[in-house]
Amino acid sequence: MLDYFLHGIIFHFPIDMENTVNRYHTVLTIAGSDSGGGAGIQADLKTIGACGCYGTSAITALTAQNTVGVTAIHPVPVPFLEQQIRAVLDDIGADAVKIGMLHAPEVIACVAGLLAEYRIPSVVLDPVMVATSGDRLIQDDAVTAMQELLFPLVTLITPNIPELQIILGRTIISDDELHQAARELGNRYQLSVLAKAGHLFGEELTDVLFDQATATITPYSHQRIHTNNTHGTGCTLSSAIAAHLATGLPLTAAIEQAITYLARALEAGSSYRIGSGHGPVHHFQAWWR
Repeated sequence: MLDYFLHGIIFHFPIDMENTVNRYHTVLTIAGSDSGGGAGIQADLKTIGACGCYGTSAITALTAQNTVGVTAIHPVPVPFLEQQIRAVLDDIGADAVKIGMLHAPEVIACVAGLLAEYRIPSVVLDPVMVATSGDRLIQDDAVTAMQELLFPLVTLITPNIPELQIILGRTIISDDELHQAARELGNRYQLSVLAKAGHLFGEELTDVLFDQATATITPYSHQRIHTNNTHGTGCTLSSAIAAHLATGLPLTAAIEQAITYLARALEAGSSYRIGSGHGPVHHFQAWWR
């Protein structure tokens, strides 16, 4: 019984505690911190919340970063990264996990070992390997470790074309080659692949999903949005997919919802100016402008 006192009158409300306890859909993001707020852990948590889930985090590295670039990186010791992940999963758990840039083989091995132990139902890996400038962000041994240790444990990977080219060792310059790359990569590692078309030319872009469970290709066409505010788009898309998977959507629908969310965030963010470089998307465009 809940007693509520108002203006000298006591109201009595019977309550059933079992029926009043709600549960969040939870997403754990494992990634680096972006002090500028546009990418990494910060973008992930904004996206996860905007897509209706409760976000938790395990930080792999700290960066001194803004819209212009990264000036310093401070890696988190691997044992402490493990403690962060265990602290979250032992108590809060996770309906889905999103993984961002893992900078070293030992970090990849740590995350892979914990994924194998905890067996999270949905894991989305954004295999961050190349910066917007075209510079490689991880070394060959880390790429190999990612393929050997992480790929067998994830639900979906979301590579862009430069990352696909590194993994497959060949150039991709057309829609047909993008389709072939998604299918080849999915069959090789027995996982689903969302191959992103942003580096191709044209006003209409078609991302391609190879769904490993059904061995089918699903295209997602959308218009290119011309904006300087593109920092963190890969983080945002992969986090949105993880959030929609955490709520129970099937893979194809989760990706469709995530692509729509990113398109709206890009469009809404295009009219803003923050910093002097590449600004962020508008993660909360549905709530405030």
